[in-house]
Amino acid sequence: MTPTPYIGRFAPSPSGPLHLGSLTCALASYFDAKANYGQWLLRMEDIDPPREPAGAAQAIIECLRTHKLHWDGDVLYQSQRSHAYRQALHQLHQKQLTYYCQCTRKRLRALGGQYDGHCRDAGLEHGALRLNIQRAQDSGQPTQVAFEDRLQGLHRQDLTVSGDFVIHRKDGLFAYQLAVIVDDIFQGVNQIVRGDDLLDVTFNQLLLFKLFEYPAPRFCHLPVVLDTRGYKMSKQHGSPGVNLDTPLKNVQTALQQMGFEPPPQLPLEALLIWGTERWQMANPLQ
Repeated sequence: MTPTPYIGRFAPSPSGPLHLGSLTCALASYFDAKANYGQWLLRMEDIDPPREPAGAAQAIIECLRTHKLHWDGDVLYQSQRSHAYRQALHQLHQKQLTYYCQCTRKRLRALGGQYDGHCRDAGLEHGALRLNIQRAQDSGQPTQVAFEDRLQGLHRQDLTVSGDFVIHRKDGLFAYQLAVIVDDIFQGVNQIVRGDDLLDVTFNQLLLFKLFEYPAPRFCHLPVVLDTRGYKMSKQHGSPGVNLDTPLKNVQTALQQMGFEPPPQLPLEALLIWGTERWQMANPLQ
């Protein structure tokens, strides 16, 4: 049997410039794709305009170019994919797998992240749209979800414990959980390398892959990069963007974050080749 060609992606949200943590993630996904002679796609997850400063998407593109991280094909912008997300919502609605929810933020906070199905049978006609996990289970979809992470091993979760999750927000914006799956399917993604801060949402995503009858990608979740205070690097925690005047130093630092010891004398393009070779040895795709 001919192996399926590798298709990976880097999918940042343009909420600000790439910081060291996000650059490290970009490099890891790039190395994994190149080590497996595959495609490395770039997707801009720009579906939350209130959180996206003007010019942030272009700044990310320029940052990747400055670091010689060249993607395959055209950039996919989620802001241009609303028709696909609406079609996906329609498919789930036709299967009676969605319902509207009007629970307040205060009530949701009190639940501690485990939605109790309060609006599931209320027959509401507007609000946030949730995926009905109980209905999915009744229709034969297993809600005991497990997957083998390439780096972090076997993980399991009972989706009925965390509860029905939002796929279309009350403010009319499409939820990350829905959009990311629709686009992974559209682009044929079969390998995902990303930070382990997204490990918990993988279970919901695996269910959506099943509901859309698409074979789930393999996942590799990397430890997130922490700042000097021990916080995950993020815009929320005030992490600065990488210095575009020092791309070589930035890549060296990112490689060190991955546990490698890069040689100091290599120029940038040669260092990327070195990183790809070391990644291939350290993280073989089996």
